[in-house]
Amino acid sequence: MKEKSKRLIREYAESLLIAAILALIIRTFIVTPFKIPTGSMEPTLMPGDKIFVNRFIYRIHPPRRGDVIVFRYPENPRRDFIKRLVAFEGETTEIDNGKIVINGEIVDTPAIFQKIHYNNRGAYGKEGAQITVPRDCYFVLGDNTGSSRDSRYWGFVPRKLLLGEAFVIWWPPRRLGRIK
Repeated sequence: MKEKSKRLIREYAESLLIAAILALIIRTFIVTPFKIPTGSMEPTLMPGDKIFVNRFIYRIHPPRRGDVIVFRYPENPRRDFIKRLVAFEGETTEIDNGKIVINGEIVDTPAIFQKIHYNNRGAYGKEGAQITVPRDCYFVLGDNTGSSRDSRYWGFVPRKLLLGEAFVIWWPPRRLGRIK
């Protein structure tokens, strides 16, 4: 009887250890949960929303314009930020009359760019300012342009600080769904 108890305890311990290792690998390299702390991405993401971020997707394909990305904040890499990717290296961007203009053309895809009126603010978002995104960097903006500290204020996100793409809201249940 004692031998059977030891075997059972060992099986449970091995199962728990394997589960913990798998959870750590998945969370570190594949999917990570995040909680939205501020309203800088409203109405797409609300304060308190809990999301999953795909940390693996950009190993399969490069980021796309309009992706909601999570990255380490360039001014304090211990903090994570979430914003919408607007422009890539070598592109010249400006905000003109509430619209994003890249290389002289108004950006209208994805559709979210048509719905938001972007404000001219900050050192990199002044009216009439045309900013060229440096090599290996991105220009990002919050969807709630009136209360978002983003590339207009602090510049560019180096590619090496990119963590992944936000892809689903999983909490609260009434907001459950894919992030667009």
